[in-house]
Amino acid sequence: MKIDFTKNNDGLIPAIIQDNVTKNVLMLGYMNQEAYAKTLETKKVTFYSRSKKRLWTKGEESGNYLELISIKNDCDNDSLLVQVMPKGPTCHTGTDTCWQEKNTQEYGFLSELERTITNRKEKATVEKSYVASLFSKGINKIAQKVGEEAVEVVIEAKDTNDTLFLSESADLLFHFLILLQAKDFQLEDVVQVLKERVK
Repeated sequence: MKIDFTKNNDGLIPAIIQDNVTKNVLMLGYMNQEAYAKTLETKKVTFYSRSKKRLWTKGEESGNYLELISIKNDCDNDSLLVQVMPKGPTCHTGTDTCWQEKNTQEYGFLSELERTITNRKEKATVEKSYVASLFSKGINKIAQKVGEEAVEVVIEAKDTNDTLFLSESADLLFHFLILLQAKDFQLEDVVQVLKERVK
């Protein structure tokens, strides 16, 4: 991998630190050639600290190391994407990231939908929210709705109307997310089971 450490007079290039699993950006640091070489050798991310004027392995004091998974060079050969497995909080303030964000797995719109379901479950009135009314009827009613939607998906799968098939599939997924929360689980719990089956 060709990396150009000479573009800046100080010989430093930015290293973007990304969680290998969640894909969240955890922090930004700087590496020189020596920090890069030490990172490869020890498999623990090492930076050049501009304030301390020396090499600095993340976690050397706190124990919150960043275990190296991979390093990718960008198209101009002057910045790095470093994928890691964090061992504890990344930021010196104790937060998961240097932007005070939680380093949790996100599934795009599905995660937003889960948060909406939670919000309706906890705060919406039964009269104004279908989700709240479903939760108020209990687990048996929610499970029954999932069963009904699953049957409708099967029926539409045997037909040729793709629009209806996708619509019923969306209904099934929506009600399944409600059922998960009724059982005190999230989509991430199901994903974990699938990941364990791959191993």
